Amino acid sequence: MPNKILIVDDEPFNLDLLEQELQDQGYTIERAGDGAEALEKVPSFLPDVILLDYMMPNMNGLEVLGRLRKDEKHKGIPVILLTAKATQEDKIRGLDAGADDYVVKPFDSFELMARVRAMIRIKEMHDLLENWNRDLADKVARQVEELERVKRLKRYLSPQIAETILSEDESHFKSHRREITVVFLDLRGFTAFSESAEPEEVMEVLRGYHAEMGRLIFEFGGTLERFAGDGIMIFFNDPVLCPDHTEKAVRMALDMRLRVAELRKGWLKRGYDLDLGIGLAAGYATLGNIGFEGRMDYGAIGNVTNLTARLCGEATGGQILVDRKTLSRIEDLVEVEPRDELTLKGFPRPVAAFNILKIK
Repeated sequence: MPNKILIVDDEPFNLDLLEQELQDQGYTIERAGDGAEALEKVPSFLPDVILLDYMMPNMNGLEVLGRLRKDEKHKGIPVILLTAKATQEDKIRGLDAGADDYVVKPFDSFELMARVRAMIRIKEMHDLLENWNRDLADKVARQVEELERVKRLKRYLSPQIAETILSEDESHFKSHRREITVVFLDLRGFTAFSESAEPEEVMEVLRGYHAEMGRLIFEFGGTLERFAGDGIMIFFNDPVLCPDHTEKAVRMALDMRLRVAELRKGWLKRGYDLDLGIGLAAGYATLGNIGFEGRMDYGAIGNVTNLTARLCGEATGGQILVDRKTLSRIEDLVEVEPRDELTLKGFPRPVAAFNILKIK
């Protein structure tokens, strides 16, 4: 029988959106418009997973969690908290209250479905533990432990990479060539800031910056290759194909610039003169596993990644620099201003660069 999902949200639009996404995947859905209604429906519907909104009137998600976890019959139902409150403290508060996982709204469909599937697997394992004898239960417990590691994996990797790993289709990781769009982010003034600030201040700034940039990466479906201090590399069109990958990358970069402009107001009040420089370029790269048997990363190598990194290095605070070839793909979409030709390390000829101002 199809797995059953109870979705709880006081916003009908959010319920409609979640119901459509989940029904498309073959799940049986029950809706609740508030926490009290959700608690009433649990005993009769017996969901395999509950998607629970954090902020609701009368009874919020944490109160619902508290009552559910005290119910001996139903306390084992996995709960994914849906929250627009994306601070580390709010996430910890939700997990401490009994949530098994969380998804930040607006949610990314790939991430949401991956987390639901992981919760269903864990629920199935827990159900088996109740019915099997002790010897079999020990074996299943190890499987549950592995699935818990899967959950943690998805917190350290892009959803696309995590899903590809879990699919057990190793063909995705074999070296292959594909056209991608690469985006590099770097905070201007970060070196001076990190040298003068306390380590705790630096980590606090990075946590907030990474959280906001990560939310936008997942929202636009980008693949996060790595965080490296204040530097971030993202690419589009692998391993999940995306026909409009350059447009998506541009729209993501513009939203990132706006978000950092908001963060910058708070940074300046605290004496941190930081701003975001972005490089963006499209082209062919070789993608696949990088590393050795004991430690693998999934990454992209090629001229396009070098070009993007060099453009990022030349971008001043607030600039999104692209080369002429990439601009030709999006010239009907954006307004730009030309920069002087740039002499970039590793490139024999000067590169014509353009700063993206806005969507036309």
